[in-house]
Amino acid sequence: MEQLPSVNVLTLRPDRPHPQAAFYSVGVRPFIDGRDVLAEIHPDGDASCRQEQWFGSPETWPLWAAEEPRRVELSDNDCVTSCCGGVFVTIRREGDRVVWSGWENTDDIRVPVPPEAVFDARQYDAELARSVADHGWEEPVDTACRLLADSNQYDGVFVGGRGESAYVSMHRQTDSGSSWCSMPVSAHEPVQEQVRRFVEKSSP
Repeated sequence: MEQLPSVNVLTLRPDRPHPQAAFYSVGVRPFIDGRDVLAEIHPDGDASCRQEQWFGSPETWPLWAAEEPRRVELSDNDCVTSCCGGVFVTIRREGDRVVWSGWENTDDIRVPVPPEAVFDARQYDAELARSVADHGWEEPVDTACRLLADSNQYDGVFVGGRGESAYVSMHRQTDSGSSWCSMPVSAHEPVQEQVRRFVEKSSP
């Protein structure tokens, strides 16, 4: 009898940016069988799959597995990976399995990369959905970013600043061109009310 490959378990956890980070959005860090594989092979890197990449339908999520293999960036050096390197993996769906293979560490090619990982597709899809539905880690600016994306008023939404200068940046594309705007976010007022007022004021 042919022996089936062992099945790994994927867990996703929020990865908050460090105070001096160039990107302010919270990333999503993958754990395989409880191991933080990015910490093992790229300990100084930041998770690349950031919050604003998970706002669309499941097929647009950065870790979504399709039959067509995709090379996905998992971490970077707080910079563009083509400049400073990072970690990549190729993701593909094979029937009731999801496979992560072809690991690359362009930050340091001397570091051994993880072996191929094989996940049960149902567990994998459920973990992606659970991570997207989990808002318990959010700060007010993260909640505002999500709510503004849910308003369907903008083509792109991302966190532009944190702390006392927290704000969300939005991009809108129209027939007359593209425009940018931003919304400051206060920690002293309900976020939903702040977003409601901003959307009403800025709606075309």
